[in-house]
Amino acid sequence: MIAPRPASDPATVNRISPVRFVVGFGIVSALADVVYEGARSVIGPYLGSLGASALVVGLVTGAGEAAALVLRLFTGRLADRTGRPWPQTLLGYALTAVCVPLVALTGNLVAAGLLYNGERVGKAVRTPARDTMLAHASVGLGRGYAFGLHEALDQLGAMTGPVIMAGVLALGGDYRLAFGLLALPGGLALLALSRLRARAPDPLAWEPTVELAERKQLRLEVGLPRQFWLYAAFSAATMFGFSTWAVLAFHLTEQDLLRPSVVPLLYALAMAAASIAAVGFGRIYDRVGLRGLIVLPGLAAAVPFLSFSSTAGLFVAGAVVWGAGMGVHDSTMRAAVADLVPAHRRGAGYGTFTAIYGLAWLAGATVIGWLYEQGPGRATAFVVAAQAVALVLLVPVLRAGRR
Repeated sequence: MIAPRPASDPATVNRISPVRFVVGFGIVSALADVVYEGARSVIGPYLGSLGASALVVGLVTGAGEAAALVLRLFTGRLADRTGRPWPQTLLGYALTAVCVPLVALTGNLVAAGLLYNGERVGKAVRTPARDTMLAHASVGLGRGYAFGLHEALDQLGAMTGPVIMAGVLALGGDYRLAFGLLALPGGLALLALSRLRARAPDPLAWEPTVELAERKQLRLEVGLPRQFWLYAAFSAATMFGFSTWAVLAFHLTEQDLLRPSVVPLLYALAMAAASIAAVGFGRIYDRVGLRGLIVLPGLAAAVPFLSFSSTAGLFVAGAVVWGAGMGVHDSTMRAAVADLVPAHRRGAGYGTFTAIYGLAWLAGATVIGWLYEQGPGRATAFVVAAQAVALVLLVPVLRAGRR
């Protein structure tokens, strides 16, 4: 195991403040989001244009989300073991910058699915290491606020990517051209990340919670706290009943409710809602803790009632609600892991949490896609049942937090 260098080493002095580090990573994530959220906004209709059914779309995109989350079980532990989060972070962002534009070079369903999921593997590689660094920087800022601020900046890119895709399609371009143009923001993301690393090579210095000798001993410990496992069970239940965007977009195009060029704009609206929800619920988390998550099952349960309708006002509202739910998942739920797991085990904590979360999303997305083919009403009933279970599982989480 390689232990982190002491913060006193002149070679590891950070030359920016923690808040500027959070903002800097928000900019990097925003540029990367232009790439992968641009792809995510149209991947359902694009796979459909290559001959995929709703079940295949749900399976492929669910597998992608699972890869982005489940593989963190290993990459999170790797970040803890090495104590050097930057190499993982750089590699992960590089995979995103490369895989998505390469979709432009293929019109084959299998190849497109593999490249899309290759980008998701990149997210698995980088995220535990990045979130560990953000957790160190959040000391004194508030966990919810720091992760919410990062997520809000991140979502600016998530809005821009779909708008680019919509513009290309509206102007007569095809999906391949749209994917190819995403190489530019991918390159900018890598440039910004390199500069951020040069200015903050050792984020651990902001949170020297234990001395180096103690940290070596603590790394020998195994196991995660009981409340963490209760929280992971609740989170898995919410994701088991949470559709991927691709299935919702498939519904809109297959039913001829929207032109393909408009679907990315609707996704951009969802990302705007996610940005607002990330900051708002981050603040709520800092004030009331895990109790703020009680709204999440309700948001998830409302999505199919709205998004599977044929009324414009309802499916637009569904996009907003879906985006708000994603904002809570991507900010507040990450902040909670940092508080539930000891600092020296955060990589493992994030990896384990997202592995459970990702397997649940893969299973749920596949089931929702299959049930949708039997009738949207069946998919809706499944989502409501899953969120009811999630509410029940939240009770022991809150009780454990009072002890």
